[in-house]
Amino acid sequence: MSPTLNPEAEFAYGAGQVNPIKAVNPGLVYDIGEADYVKFLCGEGYTDKMLRILTTDHSRCSKHAKKEAVYDLNLPSFALYVNVSSFSRVYHRTVTNVGSERSRYRAKVVSPSLLDIQVKPNVLSFTSIGQKKSFSVIIEGSVNADILSASLVWDDGTFQVRTPIVVYTDRKVISLSA
Repeated sequence: MSPTLNPEAEFAYGAGQVNPIKAVNPGLVYDIGEADYVKFLCGEGYTDKMLRILTTDHSRCSKHAKKEAVYDLNLPSFALYVNVSSFSRVYHRTVTNVGSERSRYRAKVVSPSLLDIQVKPNVLSFTSIGQKKSFSVIIEGSVNADILSASLVWDDGTFQVRTPIVVYTDRKVISLSA
């Protein structure tokens, strides 16, 4: 799993050991539903006709569908491809409490100094199982490598929910445009 030997290592998870006991009780989950995928596909340029072939219902794309919808797909990871030397991107996510009924998760970000990652709010307080809370992650910085790796960990003292953050680039593109 050395980045030198395998530069795509950040995208090749699976070499580690899974703890099945922890997997059964993760604390927080990133739920995603059909409406989320519809919004994403509309943002990717799908027409109503194309969308209905996939959904087999009467789904429609909003006139305000954004190409940026890919960034807000409620996935348990953050990946950002940049082709400029400095950047800023905001992601929106929602987690569902499946851990302790009353819990308070604090955000901890582990990242290289080239990245400035902010989580707003940085504390999520839950009062019931199934309760949902939304947050934003702002990633800013500059790139001097092909790939930068970071992570967001939501910690309530019992559960640690790790979400990978990857910023990657083709440095040849940056050096041509810089």
